[in-house]
Amino acid sequence: MSMMDQPLLMTEGLGKSYGRQLGCRDVSFNLYEGEVLAIVGESGSGKSTLLQLLSTQMAPTAGRVCYRMRDGVTRDLATLGEAERRFLYRTDWGYVHQDPAMGLRMKVSAGANVGERLMAVGWEHYGRIRKSAQSWLERVEIEVGRIDDSPHTYSGGMRQRLQIARNLVTEPRLIFMDEPTGGLDVSVQARLLDLLRNLVAELGLAVVIVTHDLAVARLLSHRIMVMKEGRVIETGLTDQVLDDPREPYTQLLVSSILPA
Repeated sequence: MSMMDQPLLMTEGLGKSYGRQLGCRDVSFNLYEGEVLAIVGESGSGKSTLLQLLSTQMAPTAGRVCYRMRDGVTRDLATLGEAERRFLYRTDWGYVHQDPAMGLRMKVSAGANVGERLMAVGWEHYGRIRKSAQSWLERVEIEVGRIDDSPHTYSGGMRQRLQIARNLVTEPRLIFMDEPTGGLDVSVQARLLDLLRNLVAELGLAVVIVTHDLAVARLLSHRIMVMKEGRVIETGLTDQVLDDPREPYTQLLVSSILPA
């Protein structure tokens, strides 16, 4: 079996509870390279808790998350030290926040935001770093002339595209996205989604995306997991689930009866 046939990310019986309150329970799935998984459900369904568990921002109270490193060895993420986890985030992983200000350094220039991540993986030549930053700004449709501007001067859509460039510049294998189009105007959302879809396909990224917007899930994901009250109640190929939902709750979601 080749590396590509082995899961990149694996979860087994993953759960999180806060005292008597349940975050999520008994979540198990595999994610493969180049695959985009959407996690959907109404507010409070557990999808954001699950994303935090997968991305090691939160420790599970049950189960485990494993990741196949670049050397082919699969590691239980709970066994990683803080330095190893930070290294993963600088190299193999990216995290796109709903609020781009959380994923950017707002006090440095756009170019520095992209270049910092390259320096964190050992790049030293200023000219080479700046050239790569310029290239990535172009790829996310930001004018190169804005490279020295502060993200404070950028629109919401531009900040989100800058956050994407910052995450992708080190050629990661896995990206976590938390409502990446939330809070943006419809026209800005459409442009961002088109950009994301093209970059994900071009780079062969594995992506876990949390969204309440089923249109976003349909456009970006290959597979979908529907969550309700902390549990996965339906999963399958995106078009299959959205066109012919099995569970009544999913049918309601598809009919847009439930609030986001």
